[in-house]
Amino acid sequence: MSGYIVLGIAYGVLARDMGLTTAQGAGMSVIVYAGSLQFVLISLLSGGASLLTVALTSLLVNARHLFYGISMIEGYRDAGKAKPYMIFTLTDETYSLVCSVPDDVPKEKRIPYCLFVSAFDHCWWVAGGVIGCLLGSAVNFSTEGLDFALTALFISVMTGQWLDHKDHRPALTGVAASLVCLMIFGPDAFLIPSMIAIAALLLILRPFIEGRAAE
Repeated sequence: MSGYIVLGIAYGVLARDMGLTTAQGAGMSVIVYAGSLQFVLISLLSGGASLLTVALTSLLVNARHLFYGISMIEGYRDAGKAKPYMIFTLTDETYSLVCSVPDDVPKEKRIPYCLFVSAFDHCWWVAGGVIGCLLGSAVNFSTEGLDFALTALFISVMTGQWLDHKDHRPALTGVAASLVCLMIFGPDAFLIPSMIAIAALLLILRPFIEGRAAE
């Protein structure tokens, strides 16, 4: 809640600052519901970008969600009618929570647990966006640096995952692969190659990692 409310407020303030109405900003939080993409879309929409540009940018920015979805195929298999909504709300922070359900949650209650996590996160994000839009329309101040809120939230999510898990090899594999791809492809094109590299490396290392975890 704290992360989504604060980040949502930052988004809402920026949306108003770039010329979006409160209704447009809030509507984007409800329908698009993708933190990093929404920050990018503010600039695209206010700059009059074409539909094709918006579509391609959305695909590239949210390409990592393809990997989120693949890893949750089994976890969401028995979700029933809730599955479409749970897929729609599978954002970065929500994924971080639903892929590491606490051990004290019984197996038969994991789907309801993941559904409530997804719904609450969605509500917090929309609430933050609405507050930010209203604040941005009522108060004039510099928005410089507000977009860093997204980076700060990603760092906090990774820190939480690091502290909650004793085996840091998957995380270190991801960091190493991302740094190598960053050096090879540059900051504007490294995301998709790094995700592919991470997925490939973890598949290769999976037997070794799971074997050590079982011990």
